[in-house]
Amino acid sequence: MLQTEVMPTDMRVLAEQIYQYKKGVRNMVLYTFPERYQQLAVGKLERQGIDYLIQPVGNKRINLFFGRKECMDAIRNFVQQPLSNLTPEEDFILGTLLGYDICGQCERYCKRKA
Repeated sequence: MLQTEVMPTDMRVLAEQIYQYKKGVRNMVLYTFPERYQQLAVGKLERQGIDYLIQPVGNKRINLFFGRKECMDAIRNFVQQPLSNLTPEEDFILGTLLGYDICGQCERYCKRKA
């Protein structure tokens, strides 16, 4: 009988995001998932030479940012706090780096500034 290793859904999603990053679809990715997969995720990124940043979010979950060095260097300057505490400007920059719709980001920025 042939045994196959079952990959957790969270790791399949991460694998897809790494694939998209490597194909140039994204310059930077933010993935929130259970901290129990942190070592596995970090190992994947390190083996592929991908820059990353981990941010605990509580409730046994982490934010994993990864992507191009330029993007990662930029967010390291302000993602040292919960994302809900970002200024409207920092939130706008982060959303833009993650490739979110620019008009949607402008609308979100204006609402947060008001």
